[in-house]
Amino acid sequence: MGVGIEIKTADEIAYMREASLIVYEVLEVLEKAVQPGITLDDLDALAGSETEKRGAICAFKGLYGFPKNICISVNEQVVHGIPTRRKLVEGDLCKLDYGVIKRGFYGDSARTVPVGRVSPEAQALAAATRECLEAGIRAMVPGNRIGDIGAAVEASVQPHGYGIVRDYVGHGIGKKLHEDPQVPNYGPAGWGRSQPNPRMRPGLVLAVEPMINLGTHHVETLADGWTVVTQDGKLSAHWEHTIAITEDGPQVLTRP
Repeated sequence: MGVGIEIKTADEIAYMREASLIVYEVLEVLEKAVQPGITLDDLDALAGSETEKRGAICAFKGLYGFPKNICISVNEQVVHGIPTRRKLVEGDLCKLDYGVIKRGFYGDSARTVPVGRVSPEAQALAAATRECLEAGIRAMVPGNRIGDIGAAVEASVQPHGYGIVRDYVGHGIGKKLHEDPQVPNYGPAGWGRSQPNPRMRPGLVLAVEPMINLGTHHVETLADGWTVVTQDGKLSAHWEHTIAITEDGPQVLTRP
């Protein structure tokens, strides 16, 4: 593996599994609560109370100065949306990105949730983004390279003509939310030249998170310094899992 990349022990992966299942459970509660009329602040408070109930800590609050418990990004917002009094309305595409700390280890996951009935194009974008994450996960076998994940994601997305966000990528995860290596969601063209492209081996734990746009891949950050939006104002979708590589292949820690 590359310099700075940590390989986890079986015990450490078990702790990460515990944290990751709490993330899954809280996201399940939040997804059911996503309805027209609920505010983003309501969802943020719910994330906090559900996490506390499970004896864990909200991982994002205060991290790099982020002010809330969870990142909630709506429609053209890609990632890092700050919850506000904004009410969700029928047809919105709501991205929930959440992490917790338990026993000193992190779990991190994101999902895209339709608010009521959404447009066919929103539905298709969310489904394609979920599928390209699964394609990336299938590439996570010992001996493959980090770049093979992004290549699989890109190959899955390409037929749809969607934009793959390049400014933000997946990452290693463990005792810190963001560890080496970076995990891009696009293929090996240019990857492995200026960046390391190590082989994956058992004990490596990664958060893989494709962010896919209906239009161009270009994004920009709003004046709040956090919220990332599509440059063309079109919809974006986001899915993420925390995954451990084992001798038998990938084990998704953030789902049962």
